[in-house]
Amino acid sequence: MNDELSIVDFSTEYRGDFKRLNIAWISKYFSVEPHDLEQLDDPEHYIIGPGGYVLFAKINDRVVGTVALVPVSEGVYELAKMAVDEAFQGRRIGKKLGEALLARAREIGAHRIFLESNRRLTPALTLYERLGFREVPLVPTPYARADIRMEMML
Repeated sequence: MNDELSIVDFSTEYRGDFKRLNIAWISKYFSVEPHDLEQLDDPEHYIIGPGGYVLFAKINDRVVGTVALVPVSEGVYELAKMAVDEAFQGRRIGKKLGEALLARAREIGAHRIFLESNRRLTPALTLYERLGFREVPLVPTPYARADIRMEMML
């Protein structure tokens, strides 16, 4: 069986996958917070409507990963809600999602991207570093679990 990976843009048919994939990892390590549910329940309003993007990784017809590019201010975006189905981890899907997201950010003229994460998520932090993100001082955040902030200038 040829497991061909494709990266696709948000479609309403994937809304449930966006929530499913993110609830799985968040609830495994932390508690799902109100700000999570805002974005996961209504990505069209909180992410896409203001000028952001949600990308999905698909293998054949199955959605196995996702990531969002959330607009914050002119040219500044947040990489958020990156998740890969546990059954498909270790296949560089997160790396491909991250690269696709950065390519999209460059296409739309972003000049800075930041993310907030947690130091317990070592594989994720390693991926972010490999993509080019560097740790910066933490600023106030809506996420109780966030204890590290990373950013990249494009």
